[in-house]
Amino acid sequence: MRLYLVPSPIGNLGDITYRAVEILRHADVILCEDTRTSSVLLRHYNIQKPITPYHQHNEHKVLAHLTEQMIAGKTFALLTDAGTPGISDPGFLLVRECIRQNIPVECLPGATAFVPALVQSGIPANRFVFEGFLPIKKGRQTMLRKLAEEDERTVILYESPHRLVKTLNELAAVLGADRQAAVCRELTKMFEETNINTLTALAAHYEKTPPRGEIVIVVAPPASGRAKTED
Repeated sequence: MRLYLVPSPIGNLGDITYRAVEILRHADVILCEDTRTSSVLLRHYNIQKPITPYHQHNEHKVLAHLTEQMIAGKTFALLTDAGTPGISDPGFLLVRECIRQNIPVECLPGATAFVPALVQSGIPANRFVFEGFLPIKKGRQTMLRKLAEEDERTVILYESPHRLVKTLNELAAVLGADRQAAVCRELTKMFEETNINTLTALAAHYEKTPPRGEIVIVVAPPASGRAKTED
């Protein structure tokens, strides 16, 4: 009886840990955010276990059924499409319910996109705030205003390719056109790219060159914040 949260590679299939592979091989059932995506990883490592969907559209409905099976003695492993379950991906509700039901929960260490993006950006990494995806509509401007209050911490966001230019322009308007930032795209994949410039310059670049793939935005604190962290 246990739930394992198993980080999956964010791109390169070689980035999974030995222990994660062993957990997946010994789990009774593997929960997958997208069974098609996870099947690629499972086939690569010759893991043949029952898989079942677990995603944002069904997670409320299946909670009771899943916890009942775990209480009965089954071990589940949760895989999301890329990175660590619960970080801008499904997982929180299931973990909370398992804790409520006294079902042991264990999260394996492993891939998550914002850590390599932050470290390789050259932007201060000693203090940061991770906000995941900004709200698409309701609450978006409120969140942007809150980010403007961050004067000492680096800000990290996830974004989709078709909203990147809009988000960069909005960040420039709220945080300052000359604020330094990095756009990290397709991390660990063949066409990995880290582009470091001002928010305005980055928006202009991606306006001319529409991006593809998964994206992390890393925004430096203002000059006063950087000076404080470097003292």
